[in-house]
Amino acid sequence: MLSWLKTNAALAREKLSTEVGKFKNKEFMEAVANSCAMVAAADGEVSSAEKMKMTGFINNSPELKVFNLPDVIKVFNGACGKFEFDFQIGQAEALKVISKIKGKDGAGRLLVRVACAIGASDGNFDDKEKAVCRLICLELGLPPADFEL
Repeated sequence: MLSWLKTNAALAREKLSTEVGKFKNKEFMEAVANSCAMVAAADGEVSSAEKMKMTGFINNSPELKVFNLPDVIKVFNGACGKFEFDFQIGQAEALKVISKIKGKDGAGRLLVRVACAIGASDGNFDDKEKAVCRLICLELGLPPADFEL
């Protein structure tokens, strides 16, 4: 997935933007925001810097511009709060939200691609972020190998 993103970054962003537009609904937005929180919490805690990075990504991402930014940030911050309270509870709650899009006409595959793009947004898609993306794949019943995870 990372090599694909690097070689086709502009095309991938444009395609993600178009595809996210197809799934513009509250359930998908909440799944995206929770996947952002999972990536931010990949190392076991959500730091202020990670919150700012993810908020900045949400704010500037062409893929997420189809959503109302204050709504995305509210859901993202709520999910981060659960991770800050207890990592396992945060993860379980995020996966519960993410699982709501399972089997919905390509939405799961798109969510994993967005999560991978978020993980790679700082130029370093590390092993912990990849593990989170694999976990999201498993929750959605998707093979991680399809995303080079």
